[in-house]
Amino acid sequence: MQAQSYWISTQDQQKLYAKTWGNVEKPALVLVHGYPDNQEVWEPIIENLIHDFYIVTYDVRGAGESSVPKRIRDYALPRLSLDLECVVNALLPNRSFHLAAHDWGSIQSWESATEAKFKDRMLSYTTISGPCLDHAAFWMRDQFTNQKSKFFKQLFKSWYIVAFQLPILAPTVWHFFNPERWGMVLSQLEKTKGLPLNQNISKDGEHGISLYRANFIPRLTRPRQRHAICPVQAVVLKRDKFVSPELIDEMPKWVEKFERVEVDANHWAVLSRPQEIAGYIAQFATKNN
Repeated sequence: MQAQSYWISTQDQQKLYAKTWGNVEKPALVLVHGYPDNQEVWEPIIENLIHDFYIVTYDVRGAGESSVPKRIRDYALPRLSLDLECVVNALLPNRSFHLAAHDWGSIQSWESATEAKFKDRMLSYTTISGPCLDHAAFWMRDQFTNQKSKFFKQLFKSWYIVAFQLPILAPTVWHFFNPERWGMVLSQLEKTKGLPLNQNISKDGEHGISLYRANFIPRLTRPRQRHAICPVQAVVLKRDKFVSPELIDEMPKWVEKFERVEVDANHWAVLSRPQEIAGYIAQFATKNN
């Protein structure tokens, strides 16, 4: 596959490394990666979509080749939404687009998928293993009141969020990971060998911790009412060890046109089941073109 590379300047003088794939005449699809990944995680998916879509990917701030902000507050959700706006304005000027995102990419993309400025421009949103933090906060409050077992189940799955708040220990841990060690972790989680390796895993893991520090406590303690401005599809990974499928139950309250599909896979299905995930993204986008 051939890609065109670009550097995108943000409104706060960061630099985002972006790529476009495929025929510019095809419907536009933006893919936003999660943590601790960079845009390369999408390449198995892109292989299955490149003939039908003009695809845009980018390294989010702090990941891959993009610049690394010095302040934690520079990773806040409104700033991440502005990054997406800068990317699509530069690479898809005056064009509508579909959006699909995984993990933290999905969490941050909810900020854009609930912003009025993207209405009529964002045609559809496929979210994979990344709930809106505001929606999750309302869900957690409801479960604590009515079904404490579900509350504590998700709390147990989210142990790493607490660990990531530790100022020195959390970033240092990532120095012990090299691509091969991280690949072993993914292979065990996904029960699949030979998955693509992230050659930048140590830096992606270390810098991306700021995403958690900038957003989890503010959003979970002061949730906002966030309604989607486009059709939303949730790809639910039934064996996800980090995000409870039950969190998806909250989404229909905030989405006017909502669909849900289930995949018998773990958190990194974008790597272990790329053809299947690509199929769901393509079907939903085509339906809402």
